Amino acid sequence: MNKFAKIGMYSLGAVLMMAVPAFAQEGNGATDVASIMGGLGAVGAGLVCIGSGGGIGRLAASAFEGMARQPEMAGQIQTAMIIAAALIEGFTFFALFICMS
Repeated sequence: MNKFAKIGMYSLGAVLMMAVPAFAQEGNGATDVASIMGGLGAVGAGLVCIGSGGGIGRLAASAFEGMARQPEMAGQIQTAMIIAAALIEGFTFFALFICMS
């Protein structure tokens, strides 16, 4: 089983484990749309965090590999890496804001 299949399997398991207490709560019999949308926002926020973590991880791994291959370019590579990481973080905060509103 490849890495992405394992991540997907564990993510699905975590979502299903969190859904059990939500279904066990007492309600008035009507579907509360706000609570469903809040749950979907939380799932979206989780996906955003997973994606940004993977992106920054790949960015750092590639930058370190480039620095190892060409140590004389380490300063320029590090600067570019920090700028790219800041852009990824900015997009992540924007996406989290959209998911939670």
